[in-house]
Amino acid sequence: MSKHPVPGIILVVLPLLLLGACASGPTFDTSRVDRSLTPAVVSAQPQHATGRQVLWGGTILGVTNLAHSTLVEMQAYPLGYKEKPQTDEAPLGRFLLEQSGFLEPAVYTGGRLLTVTGTITRIDSGKVGKSEQSYPVVEAKQLHLWPVDSFREDTGLRFGGEIGVGHGF
Repeated sequence: MSKHPVPGIILVVLPLLLLGACASGPTFDTSRVDRSLTPAVVSAQPQHATGRQVLWGGTILGVTNLAHSTLVEMQAYPLGYKEKPQTDEAPLGRFLLEQSGFLEPAVYTGGRLLTVTGTITRIDSGKVGKSEQSYPVVEAKQLHLWPVDSFREDTGLRFGGEIGVGHGF
């Protein structure tokens, strides 16, 4: 009976392929996050939201650079795998993200996906068209701007290429 090196190779290579398929993504500190809060809930009942920690994400609607900070207007969506906004779900309201310093508008462009952890600091008012809007303002602690092609990372494990095993009988 001859020994085939293929089973030994499989035992070594397969775990490495599985580890490589688990692409690392963002890690958020969610230890103090109140997942019951959404932008719509906070806008409707702001009295108890100030100072609360949230983990929200969505699509960027606009960016305004101020003297010492940047405001990013967001349309929130439910978060899915790795806390990525799920734009195929119903929106959860709008919010403003406040980041100290400068965020480049050419990078943080409309339509890009962004996830943030932070603290609700206040409620600002603004307009969407002619309609008055209340915006919870989140002071950012952690930001993750999703790559434009991040749709490939939605479901977790992904395998690329082909794996073949042959037996010489």
